[in-house]
Amino acid sequence: MTKFTEKQGQYLAYIYNYTKMNGQAPAESDMQYYFRVTPPTVHQMVLKLEEKNLISRIPRKARSIQLLISLDELPRLI
Repeated sequence: MTKFTEKQGQYLAYIYNYTKMNGQAPAESDMQYYFRVTPPTVHQMVLKLEEKNLISRIPRKARSIQLLISLDELPRLI
């Protein structure tokens, strides 16, 4: 049984890949651009991932997202 939906998995995979390539977590605006969604959509996804204990972040601190799941649980980024 998966802990997250397919779309949530894509956000998690994006966060992992972005962090690996750039040495820092993505900003919500980076996710907005990549997924072509509105700022509230990205913010709600971040809140949902945090609520499900899939990520952690420091409120009001930019680029503070960290994954709380193992790499073998991540889907491939499409």
